[in-house]
Amino acid sequence: MSDTIRLHEIDDVVTATRALQAGQAVAGTVTRTLIPSGHKIAVRAVAQGAPIRKYGQVIGYASEDIAPGDQVHTQNCAFAATDHAYDFATDLRPATNATGDTFMGFRRANGEVGTRNYVAIVTSVNCSATAARRIADAFGPEELAAYPNVDGVCAFVHGTGCGMAGDGDGFEALQRVMWGYARHPNHAAVLMVGLGCEMNQIDWLLDAWGLKQGPTFQAMNIQDVAGLRRTVEMGVEKVRAMLPVANEAVRKHCPASDLRVALQCGGSDAWSGITANPALGYATDLLVAQGGSGVLAETPEIYGAEHLLTRRAVDRATGEKLLDLIAWWEDYTARNRGSMDNNPSPGNKKGGLTTILEKSLGAAAKGGTTPLTGVYKYAERVTKSGFAFMDSPGYDPASVTGQIAGGCNLVCFTTGRGSAFGSKPAPTIKVATNSQLFARMPEDMDIDAGGILTGAASVEEKGREIYDMFLRVASGEVSKSEAQGLGDHEFVPWQIGAVM
Repeated sequence: MSDTIRLHEIDDVVTATRALQAGQAVAGTVTRTLIPSGHKIAVRAVAQGAPIRKYGQVIGYASEDIAPGDQVHTQNCAFAATDHAYDFATDLRPATNATGDTFMGFRRANGEVGTRNYVAIVTSVNCSATAARRIADAFGPEELAAYPNVDGVCAFVHGTGCGMAGDGDGFEALQRVMWGYARHPNHAAVLMVGLGCEMNQIDWLLDAWGLKQGPTFQAMNIQDVAGLRRTVEMGVEKVRAMLPVANEAVRKHCPASDLRVALQCGGSDAWSGITANPALGYATDLLVAQGGSGVLAETPEIYGAEHLLTRRAVDRATGEKLLDLIAWWEDYTARNRGSMDNNPSPGNKKGGLTTILEKSLGAAAKGGTTPLTGVYKYAERVTKSGFAFMDSPGYDPASVTGQIAGGCNLVCFTTGRGSAFGSKPAPTIKVATNSQLFARMPEDMDIDAGGILTGAASVEEKGREIYDMFLRVASGEVSKSEAQGLGDHEFVPWQIGAVM
């Protein structure tokens, strides 16, 4: 393995593959200081104010003169909004159609397919959270053992639902989340629990989406039932009646086209955009070729790379929808006295990422190379197959909540610093960007993409490994996050707007 990696011939920097001492000859220059693994080294002089390039793209601007051999990081690389000339539908590389790959899924009456078979308790407001958790907690392993086809009873509770406007972005997003979870194919049955007086009324949701109560879909309010204790008792009775019906579902052969995979990254490092994310992108291309869907999200984490995605948009209208999201986020962060560059966390920076532009260029690689077929609101139903984008924050739990509400029945999550994230009802597969992390957190990581860095594996080989795991986990294989019971507290609807 070389001491450095150069990603594009026009790049001003290379990335150190291991810690380098000052005075070490690398990439045609000599290091002027200690360079941590994953951090950038200037290979040519960059004048103050000039752009700095990595991936062949601008990742920041020199805040002072940079000499060859200098470390390039927060002390001398500054963020500034980029001014791109946007092209639309100029980089369309359709996948070569393929068929025949299958998994064992739960075919629902409406034709959709689940990868898991849960009974869900969904709350309309934080005021009913305790009731929902107590209902779910009433069903332990001994009782559930009688229903081997049921993966569990889980409560989806959150911290909002009232003290909000009765219309607008925040209310509409929460209603889409509730509808998405109420109708998710990974749920065999659903009980919705509210308080009764909240702004986010369950009855409004039922009317708006035409949801009808029946043996596998029930709704109740604490105030109507006459208190918390009775609500819990009645809720337990309702779920107990749902379990035998839910247990009737059995896994059947389903085509890979029935998979919608949420593409996520968190705790990113410099290797994310070099190993795990491109490998996940290749897996996404394989899935799209089968007629499935890969859904990229985290709008702040494509900032600076959106021009690459507009080129892949199937038409100008789709590309402009993406740019409208970027403009909304620029305004949103400005209104809240923030910056789009607030996104890279201290851990991201310690791992070698300097600006949101650099982080975004690596994050966008999760989406592979096929055309962008659709751009969706947060938690909006994904209706087209292929590669899609969903608006969401970069905060992983909120982002994944929106993707699952949009119909994703599987999640793939890359990480370089390490993540303890997991999700329900769609299981999460985690991919480590480097072998050191994989060895350090073996109970959390499903796949080690570090071999790409050492040359032990190619992006394509790791991408195939990830894709194959899509099919296995979709068929019931337990992922590492599932084995640890993650997912009960990671339901976080994006709270947009004022709390009143």
